[in-house]
Amino acid sequence: MNKGNLKSAIFVCLTIQEMKKYIFYAFVILLLLNCNAQNVVIENKDQSETDVQKQNPKLLVAIVVDQMRYDYLTRFDSKYGNGGFKRLINNGFNCKNNHFNYIPTKTGPGHASIFTGTTPKYHGIIGNDWFDYELMRNVNCVTDNSIEPIGTNYKDGKMSPHRLITNTFADENRLFTQMKGKTIGISIKHRGAILPAGHSANAAYWFDYKKNGTGNWISSSYYMNKLPDWVNDFNNSDITESYFKVWDTFYNIDTYIESGRDNNKFEGGFKGKDEPTFPYDLPSLREYNDQYNIIAETPFGNSLTTDFTIAAIEAEGLGQDNITDVLTVSYSSTDKVGHNFGVNSKEIEDTYIRLDKDIERLLTELDNKVGKGNYTTFLTADHGAPHAPAYLQSHGIPGGFFDNSKMLAKLNSFLLNKYNLSKLVLSRINNQIYLDRKKIKENKLPLNEIKNSVANELLKYRLITKVYITSEINHFQGQEGFLETMLRNGHNQKRSGDIIFEFSPAVLSDTPWNRTGTNHYTGFNYDTHIPLIFYGKGIKKGETDIRTDITDIAPTISTLLNISFPNGAIGNPIEVVLE
Repeated sequence: MNKGNLKSAIFVCLTIQEMKKYIFYAFVILLLLNCNAQNVVIENKDQSETDVQKQNPKLLVAIVVDQMRYDYLTRFDSKYGNGGFKRLINNGFNCKNNHFNYIPTKTGPGHASIFTGTTPKYHGIIGNDWFDYELMRNVNCVTDNSIEPIGTNYKDGKMSPHRLITNTFADENRLFTQMKGKTIGISIKHRGAILPAGHSANAAYWFDYKKNGTGNWISSSYYMNKLPDWVNDFNNSDITESYFKVWDTFYNIDTYIESGRDNNKFEGGFKGKDEPTFPYDLPSLREYNDQYNIIAETPFGNSLTTDFTIAAIEAEGLGQDNITDVLTVSYSSTDKVGHNFGVNSKEIEDTYIRLDKDIERLLTELDNKVGKGNYTTFLTADHGAPHAPAYLQSHGIPGGFFDNSKMLAKLNSFLLNKYNLSKLVLSRINNQIYLDRKKIKENKLPLNEIKNSVANELLKYRLITKVYITSEINHFQGQEGFLETMLRNGHNQKRSGDIIFEFSPAVLSDTPWNRTGTNHYTGFNYDTHIPLIFYGKGIKKGETDIRTDITDIAPTISTLLNISFPNGAIGNPIEVVLE
């Protein structure tokens, strides 16, 4: 081999060796790069999870005001301070055209629908009470005789969410956080505390205020075996007793020009006082009004609820880490004052002026304990209410009273004459007629014929405008807001009655407690149009006149928290609300 060829061979060998070396180096570099890339991915994943926790509010506070019409925000606006309702409106997002989309508009269904994102058709809470065909009697939406009261010996403690078929966004948050995020429900009323908190809540507390009640905040064995020390401490304090005081107007009564005369025939009042006029001396009236019940029936019940809520935030450490907690607060005394005095009373105006102060106090506590920008809240209501029918009639506006008891007797008399069987109508609760199906079947009577006969009889009444056989309701079609669609949304096949009827606007059942004040359960705007304000972390500032439905709240909150929608939700997230 000549020198030239030798040099060429050496060069080729060196080149091959260099290539192998470079390939090896390249492989090592690629391996290192790949490892680094994997580390980056892992770090980014960890960072992403941390970011999700950090971007979620530490505490979600849901405020429900029982029986709050939308126009209470606007009618009493000049009396509100800047730290309560106005703070929420001016710095949050106001959905000005928010409605319930089902019938009946009552407290139990209202609270269930807000937090499940669905209607009675699916969540099963078709009223505060309804007739149960299996038990052959009326049942309460949260009564549970299988459990024990905690904090009282009274039956008002035997409560749970067992009749709520679907879950709530609070339940979904518990599942999402591996049960680390707390849920606590608080309300004067048991159903206002229990239904929002859902099935998996750490606790629900309500006030033992009814006849022979203890005046304590209580719970049930569904949640705990005994009350926590902080609840016992609260109950043993003098806070509740301090509200046995004189209820007078917060401002000079002469400035309450947004409401009617103080002394009028359209209001109820309290036993032991001749006229429904300010002031009300609660210490002298308590023995005539079931003791602690009179606190619940004045704005002081809302103040007591705020006191207990603030104590819960502190004692339970709510909102103190990056795992979202849920606190539900339902203000019930607004409903009780409304039922008693009506929507045009000076009593209801003063109640909302005082509630504004309580909401300001709650928001200030959240600022101090959780931190501004660390919590999200929304405020809404479980239903509205109409003016007293007699008041409307005095101004030439249609309204009236309907005697349900007399109607029930007449229907049974009609069916007795036609089919020779007595008491074929078992109940007429929630404007629904429940027939004795067992008796009808045993006597081989035509069920559908009986339903049609009863429906035709009901249509003869002047104040009844719509009657439907409920088996036909699920076939109704129509856009949201139509009464037929609302009846469909409120109809549960296993729990609803055989026939449903609707009154004309501003017609109430003729009972002693409905002759004054107000009531609610219809699909008319006075019952369905209620506030909805979102405020805090993740919420835009603004407002909309576009219609929103009560079933949209739970999907909106679920989207904010990046969790699953409640399992029966039919609403949609209100996208314009979220940042």
